[in-house]
Amino acid sequence: MHRHHHHMGDHIRRGRHGWGGRMGLHEAREGRRGRGGRFFGHGDLRFVLLALLEEQPRHGYDLIRELEERTGGAYRPSPGVVYPTLALVEDEGFIRQADGEAGRKHFEITPEGKAELDRNREGVQAVFARIEEASKSAGPGRPRIARAMVNLGMALKNRMGRPVTPEDVDRIVGMIDDTASAIERT
Repeated sequence: MHRHHHHMGDHIRRGRHGWGGRMGLHEAREGRRGRGGRFFGHGDLRFVLLALLEEQPRHGYDLIRELEERTGGAYRPSPGVVYPTLALVEDEGFIRQADGEAGRKHFEITPEGKAELDRNREGVQAVFARIEEASKSAGPGRPRIARAMVNLGMALKNRMGRPVTPEDVDRIVGMIDDTASAIERT
């Protein structure tokens, strides 16, 4: 079943040149963060990847790492988001594979991709301004610490999903307590 959902200001145009007017760039121009607390609005990641590829050819992991660095660790897109977005942008003719390291696909922006980026430069600049603001407001290291805490929570959840003995629980509690003490001493 095909459904159309329309919200005020959420006009979506499909097709080769259909990025303009998407919610993400609209939100970027208006200075809002995006629906549901996401770091990027709908469609923003496509333009951000294009802009990064305009700077220099990169492979997917480089793009992920660059975004994490530029946001001060506040945002690290997953490979499950970046690689399909790269494939889509490549299908649209905005990027192409470039010569790079063996085993890794390097991408570079095409003239069509640069033209599309130029047509939407104002929105792209607003997204990068939002990235810079998030990096500044996060404070040094806070996003990285938050991410590490999430990683710890996931590790505990995964470990506790398997059978544990009383000795296992004692070791886990000891590690957590030791870590807490070490943090207090720094």
